[in-house]
Amino acid sequence: VQLQASGGGLVQTGDSLRLSCAASGRTFSSYAMGWFRQAPGKEREAILCFGGGDANTYIADPVKGRFTFSADNAKTTTYLQMNSLKPEDTAVYYCAADYAGTMCFRGTKYVDYWGRGTLVTVSS
Repeated sequence: VQLQASGGGLVQTGDSLRLSCAASGRTFSSYAMGWFRQAPGKEREAILCFGGGDANTYIADPVKGRFTFSADNAKTTTYLQMNSLKPEDTAVYYCAADYAGTMCFRGTKYVDYWGRGTLVTVSS
């Protein structure tokens, strides 16, 4: 079972970037999928989760209106579209999956599967 995140890079303030997360090894259609990030010297934080229903949708305040989530029907690939990027968005971004749909609300220890991170650097 593997989640593979990609698409990170170095961008300038105000730019856009789309991260992808490819799932393999099992079916994630019944899982909540999401993205976390970890900035230098800070704890990993949830930024956006989508569980297929409104009850499991979570968007962190710092990214509301700028980041959006999408996925194919089987959730084999999920995407994080990041617009109007700011220097404070600089972090390693991780995709994640959670069967119960609570990881964004309850914390990182409720994540069932992690993808390898991809670094996003936003220059000022």
